[in-house]
Amino acid sequence: MVSTKEKYQYSIALHIKLLALKIISLRKVISSFVIFTLILFTGTMLLYNLQSYLHLNIISPPLAIPTFDDKDEALLMNQTTRTDLHDVRHNMDDKELLWRASILPNISQYPLKITPKVAFMFLTRGDLELAPLWDRFFKGHEGFYSVYVHSSTPSFNKTMPTKSAFYNRWIPSKEVEWGGASMVDAERRLLANALLDFSNKRFILLSESCIPLYNFSIVYNYVMGTTKAFLEVFDSDTTVGRGRYNIKMSPLITLQQWRKGSQWFAIDRTLAMEVVSDQKYFDLFVRFCRGRCITDEHYLPTFVNIKFGEIALNRSLTWVGWKASGLIQPHPRMFVREDVNIELLEWLRHGTKCENNWMRTNICHLFARKFAPNTLDRLLSTAPTLMEFN
Repeated sequence: MVSTKEKYQYSIALHIKLLALKIISLRKVISSFVIFTLILFTGTMLLYNLQSYLHLNIISPPLAIPTFDDKDEALLMNQTTRTDLHDVRHNMDDKELLWRASILPNISQYPLKITPKVAFMFLTRGDLELAPLWDRFFKGHEGFYSVYVHSSTPSFNKTMPTKSAFYNRWIPSKEVEWGGASMVDAERRLLANALLDFSNKRFILLSESCIPLYNFSIVYNYVMGTTKAFLEVFDSDTTVGRGRYNIKMSPLITLQQWRKGSQWFAIDRTLAMEVVSDQKYFDLFVRFCRGRCITDEHYLPTFVNIKFGEIALNRSLTWVGWKASGLIQPHPRMFVREDVNIELLEWLRHGTKCENNWMRTNICHLFARKFAPNTLDRLLSTAPTLMEFN
C-alpha cells in the first residue's frame, strides 16, 4: 500500500517534471523567436543599404571635376585650408573668396600641429623694389610667417627668385583707385586670402614702400603678445574727419560713431574674419563715401568703433611722416637715398613714446614708410646690422 505522504511527494515530483518540460519548450520558442528577429533585422538592414547604395551610385549625377590650366593649379583645391601654402593662385571670385574666408570651424581642436604665424600683406602699385630687404628680414624664420601681395595693376607679373619669401605670393588682384572703395576691397581680398591658412593668427597691412625697423623676432613677439588691434580710431572734428561724414549713412552709422585713421593696421584673426564677413557697413561706404571721403581712412576705424569699442589701441605700427619743411603735405613724405643713414633709422626706431600692454616704451613703430626704391642699397648696408637681422 502506498501511503498518502508518498502520493503527495510523487505528485510534486510529477509537477516539477512537467514544469521543467514547459520551460524547455518555452526556451525553444524564445530562441526561435530571437533567431527569427535577428534574421529579419539583418535582412532589413542589408536591403536598406543595398537600396541606398543603388540610389547613390545610379540615381545621383556624378560630381563635376574641376579643370585647371596646369597640374600645379589642380593642387590648389586641396590646399586652401591647410598650412604652409606654397602658392596663392586660385580661380575664386571675390564672393566665393570672402565666403570661404568667413567660415569658422565648429571643432576647436586643430587636426594638425599648428605654429601661429603672422601674415604680412603687401598692398602695392606693382613691383616690390624693397623685397631684398624684406628677404633679409624673413630669412631664418620660415614657418612663422606668410606673405601675400596684392598689385593694383592686375596684369603685373613679377617673377621672384625661388628662395625669396615673395616667390609665388601675388594673389589674384584687381585695379585699385586711391581713396576709393576699391582700396578697401583690396585690403579685404588680402585678409581673405590670408585667412584661408588657419595658422595665420595676426595680419599686418603694409605697402611696397614700407621697411621693417626691427628684426623678425621682435616684430613677431610684439604683435603676438596682445589681443588688441593696432589701428587708429580718431574722432576728428575737422573737415577731413567729421567733415567727410555723409548723413545718408544714418541711422546705421551716426556722426558720433564716425572715426578716422591710417589704413595701415595689425589685427588678430577674430577681427579679420569680422572684416571679410561684413556686408552691412561696407555697403554704406561703397554707396555714400565718395569724392572727398577717403574710404580706407574711415571704413575700418568706424567699423571697429561701432562693433568692438575698446579693442583698438588707437595707434598704427607703421610710422608715416606727414610733414616736410614745416608744411602739411597731402601725401606722406618720401625718403630718398640721400636721407638714409643710421641717425634716421635710430630716430624712427626710438623717437616716439607710447604704451604697450600698459607699459611705457619707446618701441612704438615696427615699420616705416615711404622709402623710395633708390634707398635699397643704403638700407641693405645699414639696416641688417642695426636691426640685428638673423
